Amino acid sequence: MKKYIILGVMAVAALSCNEKAAAPAKEFKTAYVDTSKLIEEYTEAKDIEAKYKAKSEEMGRELEAEVNRFKSEASNFQKNAQANGQAWAQQKGAELQKREQQLGYAQQAMLQQLQNESGAEMDTLVKNVKKFIKDYGKEKGYDYVFATGEAVSILYAKDSYDITKEIIQLLDDKYKNGPKKEDKPADSKDAKATEAKK
Repeated sequence: MKKYIILGVMAVAALSCNEKAAAPAKEFKTAYVDTSKLIEEYTEAKDIEAKYKAKSEEMGRELEAEVNRFKSEASNFQKNAQANGQAWAQQKGAELQKREQQLGYAQQAMLQQLQNESGAEMDTLVKNVKKFIKDYGKEKGYDYVFATGEAVSILYAKDSYDITKEIIQLLDDKYKNGPKKEDKPADSKDAKATEAKK
């Protein structure tokens, strides 16, 4: 009797599995975006990179001028150390060592400032691009839009699913036609002066 009950349960289970398997599978509309290529080719990302490269070069020139003055003083120190005596050499040596430390700190601060500023802008850019792609996916009726690039989240996709170029073009059009951002005044006095002029 137990055998018949077990066989009956197995038969019912097998039939229910077959019914589920026979149900038609839903087709998903999918696409993917190569995020490395997107960031490399998107005009706003290029503009941010160029902005901080120029800013880095400008700040680097200012720091380089300070470093060259320091090297000149250090060279003069070595020439004049014996002529001016040990007390002068110790005092001047301590001053030069302090300036060398200050130059190192200035360089670190400059790099940190550039990283913080560019990082904040790139984070905002990435956030806006993700929102854009999400809205685009909804509008076009995609079930999934995957990301490829440095952080791969799919292992295979047909090239026909790649919408990277279309996304870049639409983002570039939006960026070029959108309102231009103006730099904000550095402090509230500048902002008040600007408001007073209007």
